[in-house]
Amino acid sequence: MTANAGLDVDELFATLTLGARARDGEAVNLLAHALQCAQLLAAKAPDDTELQVAGLVHDIGTTLEPDRPATHATTGARAVRALLGDRVADLVERHDEAKRYLVTVDAAYRERLSERSTETLADQGGLLDDDGRAAFEASPDFEACIALRRADDDAKVPGLATAPLSRWRPVVEALASRRACA
Repeated sequence: MTANAGLDVDELFATLTLGARARDGEAVNLLAHALQCAQLLAAKAPDDTELQVAGLVHDIGTTLEPDRPATHATTGARAVRALLGDRVADLVERHDEAKRYLVTVDAAYRERLSERSTETLADQGGLLDDDGRAAFEASPDFEACIALRRADDDAKVPGLATAPLSRWRPVVEALASRRACA
């Protein structure tokens, strides 16, 4: 798969599996981070499988193109859009913007960011200006973007037990199937 092409289900799961060997400067590897994030979102929004899957795949761009924090969200969105649909891809694409928003509107939020997430904030555009903040707040999936971002921040616990990646395959296949039938 090239960074410009979309993934199929097998390629998606192979790429997620590769995340077990990559840390991106965090205390957990990318696969553990993805599983924790999806698990947190499943608990928070049990009826929103698109949000849960967005949590699972939100950092796939980092696996596809390591060490590119400024573009990993766009890379990830591009990789999953055809397979998982616009909403999942848009949530993936906007998870860094949600970080920028939260840092802009909540001074205490920056304190809860990991060291790596704080480092990448500047690469991802830093604080939002007033127009950017207002536009983000007006976006149709604002609450889901914030939920994904908060789960992203909380999904960095070394040794936290999660369901295996295989638990998510039927969920992803069902979502992809609905997408293919639309």
